[in-house]
Amino acid sequence: MARRVLIIVQNLPVPFDRRVWQEATTLAQSGYKVSVICPKARDYTAGHEIIDGITIYRHPLPLEAKGAFGYLIEYTTSLFWEFFLACKIFLMQDFDVIHACNPPDNIFLIGGFFKYFFGKKFLFDHHDINPELYEAKFGRRDFFYKLMLWSERLTFAVADISIATNNSYRQIAIERNKMRPEKVFVVRSGPDLSRLKILPSSLVLKMGKKFLVGYVGVMGQQEGIPYLLDAVRHIVYHLQRTDIHFTLVGGGPALDEMRDLCRSYNLDSYVTFTGRVPDKEMLEILNTADVCVNPDTVNAMNDKSTMNKIMEYMALGKPIVQFDVTEGKFSAGEASLYAKPNDAVDMAEKIVELLDKPEQRERMGAFGRNRIEKELAWSYEAPKLLAAYDALFTEVK
Repeated sequence: MARRVLIIVQNLPVPFDRRVWQEATTLAQSGYKVSVICPKARDYTAGHEIIDGITIYRHPLPLEAKGAFGYLIEYTTSLFWEFFLACKIFLMQDFDVIHACNPPDNIFLIGGFFKYFFGKKFLFDHHDINPELYEAKFGRRDFFYKLMLWSERLTFAVADISIATNNSYRQIAIERNKMRPEKVFVVRSGPDLSRLKILPSSLVLKMGKKFLVGYVGVMGQQEGIPYLLDAVRHIVYHLQRTDIHFTLVGGGPALDEMRDLCRSYNLDSYVTFTGRVPDKEMLEILNTADVCVNPDTVNAMNDKSTMNKIMEYMALGKPIVQFDVTEGKFSAGEASLYAKPNDAVDMAEKIVELLDKPEQRERMGAFGRNRIEKELAWSYEAPKLLAAYDALFTEVK
């Protein structure tokens, strides 16, 4: 009989969450029976559907959280729906393992219930380091920060196996949370090259300018969009470069705030915020971009995290400008220039430097694409995911 997996993810719907969807499809293609619980969102409003043989159950969310109290409401409501749907799936078709994707670190409550009362396995998929994420969002180490540390520790204590997105996260699992090293597997969020296709550029997307700089990602507090807008202002009004357009793809809680900031800088004719768009439009924009950027604020969270956007830029053969962070540098290597931490002016100057050197852009883009093709594509990570599952079902207590 096929092994049955229930994946629970709270922060994004599937199949929009690319990492989770790649994991789900890899497991399904390897003979696992896979179900997913996730939230509803724009364009993903069906409460129940089956895609590529994977059964998806989506639950409502009361709001898009802002502030610590808002996140508490969102996470509590989500936990209720996740537990309700998990019980429903358990009674209807059962499952052998719960695969929990954070944030937040509260799904261990569901995993622990089914593990200790019904003997189910619990695998923790460590997407974000939540204590550092909380500190990045709110700038303090208060009661809620300590609660994040406590929840993280309990999550690892309940987990039979954990998977980390990089070696920095693996060290956190082992050193801060005392998980045995042989139970922690690194499964990077490698891009799927069958989805990220290199396409011809579209001059119309350059908005009449010579160059296009592209960004894709969440519009949130720790994504550093204000640094990018400061860099654009420096480029336009100090360096007198009016031949560059910037297109920022993605939605999030700070989207309206960032649009207002852009307007206050008088940059509307140089910056386009698309909001969330379909993959086809996102790929057209990134393929047209001459340079791609990652302005993520340098902090403990972003220094240790692998950003999907970097991998996607590399997969499309794009040179990158980002701040100097540990995991960003590990991923991109020579595919990127590295600005001084949180220095918008240095980022601006490196963007212009790269735009003015087409041969360097081509060389950097080729390096990144080759690194994805030879080392970091999802095809190299999928066997590691399956190895983690083999260990999960054969582990010695």
